[in-house]
Amino acid sequence: MTGPGRLGRRTLLRAAVAAPVAGLAGCSGGATPVRVVVVWSAEELARFRAVLRGYPAGPVQATSAGDDIDAFLNARRLAGTSPDVAILPRPGLVTAYARRGWLAQVEPAASYRTPTGLADLLAPDGRRHGVWVKAAHKSLFWYLPSRLPTPPATWDELVALTRRLGARARAGAGPAPLAIGAADGWVLTDWFENVLADLTDPQEYDALARGAADWQGRPVRAALLRLAELWGVPGAFPGGGRRALLTQFQESVIQVVRRREAVLLYGADFTDSVARTFRHGPEQPATFRFPGARSGVDGPLLVGGDVAVAFAGSTAGVRLVQWLTEVPSFGPWRRSGGYLSPDVSVPPWDYPDAMTQLLATELRQAASPRFDLSDRLPAPFTGSDGIGIWRIMQDFFADVTGAVPPAEAVRRTMVALARAARDTERAR
Repeated sequence: MTGPGRLGRRTLLRAAVAAPVAGLAGCSGGATPVRVVVVWSAEELARFRAVLRGYPAGPVQATSAGDDIDAFLNARRLAGTSPDVAILPRPGLVTAYARRGWLAQVEPAASYRTPTGLADLLAPDGRRHGVWVKAAHKSLFWYLPSRLPTPPATWDELVALTRRLGARARAGAGPAPLAIGAADGWVLTDWFENVLADLTDPQEYDALARGAADWQGRPVRAALLRLAELWGVPGAFPGGGRRALLTQFQESVIQVVRRREAVLLYGADFTDSVARTFRHGPEQPATFRFPGARSGVDGPLLVGGDVAVAFAGSTAGVRLVQWLTEVPSFGPWRRSGGYLSPDVSVPPWDYPDAMTQLLATELRQAASPRFDLSDRLPAPFTGSDGIGIWRIMQDFFADVTGAVPPAEAVRRTMVALARAARDTERAR
């Protein structure tokens, strides 16, 4: 997840925590290793290698391809050197590779259970071509309790808080209400997806992801208008909207937990890794759920995740993928922290800290979680490097924090989204 010259999620984790990035996991006796290519690096890669050392069937070689794993795997395919297994950052790649005949069918362990609907994303032809191995809880706000004794419970309360704190910030009487890493387009699409999920039923949300709904329709318009209402508040962001568009996600976390230039931050559960690295003093940041329209009712849970797939012809790869779904397999990573399992059969008390236990419980109890929309969209509509929906949302943010009236900003954005959807459909 990167933009041009910007830090993506995995890049910022590399910057936050240095760790070895080379070597074999579980290698012994000269046996041919199972080859795995992953999106993870640094701390995440080191902890995954600790997982692989427990694989009983032989050595495993884990290599990081970085953020652009799709280009890496396409090059390997052309060279005839595809790995046995890959860990992919979005289900759209599973669909694309399955349709090309690249992937083997896989089945998880008998005990493995994911939230409703997630497994279906990995079976585009009715056969399972991947398994979720890492989850991301993407419906969280972060704050320091000393700066915000009572967090907002609804969207209207969040808007009112932003207006109040924004007015104080413009008068020089306090920090800005919101930090936002708008230089990373995925931050803005995550905001949009949380709001969209609150305003639509699961069928409407899924239809947009499949390209079966109108990107100029009522749900999209309503979600954009809601975002314009909040993002357009004067004084909402440290330095204003233009400065926010130059702010990477990692810096936005620092603005809240270290420099205290802002009170609130939206960010997924991996925000904790950055906050622990850069926070100032003993105070731990707290979280609350992304607020919906109704008081006392949590909005829909937005989730993301990483998928393990085995490439066609690799029996060893299929076996490793199935082993990764056994509850004990990711035990070393769970105990180390920084990991949330997509397998809801993992009991919350298996996690080492109260925050992750709470997130695991919310994942277990979610009636109909919504998966990250931009990760489901096909290329080139999906976001990356300043194109697709990431770029469209950055343009929208620039409009609503600038001089463009909200209605005109929404109109422009809906036209751009519809055009991107049409272009993607023609490319298919």
